[in-house]
Amino acid sequence: MKHVLSRLQEYEKQASATEKNVIGYLLEKTEEAGELSIYDIAEKTYSSPSTIIRLCKKIGFQGYKDFRKSLLYETALRKESRSKHMEEIRQEDSLEEIVNKVTVKNIVSLENTQKLVDLDVLKESVDLLVKAESIHLFGLGASLVVAQDAYLKFLRIYKPCFMGPDVHAQYLQAMNARKGSVAIILSYSGQTQEMIRCAEELNKNGVPIILISRFGNSALAKMADCNLCVAATEYIVRSGAMSSRISQLNMIDILYTAYINRDFENNMRRLERTHIRKQE
Repeated sequence: MKHVLSRLQEYEKQASATEKNVIGYLLEKTEEAGELSIYDIAEKTYSSPSTIIRLCKKIGFQGYKDFRKSLLYETALRKESRSKHMEEIRQEDSLEEIVNKVTVKNIVSLENTQKLVDLDVLKESVDLLVKAESIHLFGLGASLVVAQDAYLKFLRIYKPCFMGPDVHAQYLQAMNARKGSVAIILSYSGQTQEMIRCAEELNKNGVPIILISRFGNSALAKMADCNLCVAATEYIVRSGAMSSRISQLNMIDILYTAYINRDFENNMRRLERTHIRKQE
């Protein structure tokens, strides 16, 4: 069953004004909306049935009937109101409140990412990795940290990996990438200009791209062969990517584990052989 609310929340960032009215109503009046016809919702949101149908298709449903079925199912599972720990960080928060709020934010991001996973896209991504002779990894800022994590993971099972330490090296890497390899680009926004430039070079060279990004039709999503969507519940005031980084790390773990499972015995032997034992 596809999850509705997470998809609506992620798509809202790029929705048109009319679509935002519909999304706002669906998110605010979820239980009520599930009982209404498409004509009732159109009337309440000053939109049209065709706008609602297009919105449903944009977030991955066949139409309104498919959307409403999933909405009713999800509403039945969500009876509890949001926890007070989902509130924004305040200056007067105690250490205990900070621990609770940050932890809950990260948990919710992981849960929402789980709901956004498209198993067909995940399978296609693993297929690309299995067939590829090597992996090229791309990311900036917090996404670079996630790319480094993926780099070390795949090295342990003897999968050749390449990752430039900065944007200039990554751009050269993209220019020199050749068919037979695969690229993994990490960009939560999907709009990072440096990553778009790398993706353009990868497209020119015929290198398939696996994108780990937010849900939506971003510039990078349009250039990628597979988009593994992640969610985030960032605070308005933050010192850097927090829950989005956790979601990206989780998606790398999912992708890596699924890859290992394709050739389980051989990969487990490689993991055992490359285990660096600590001195007592």
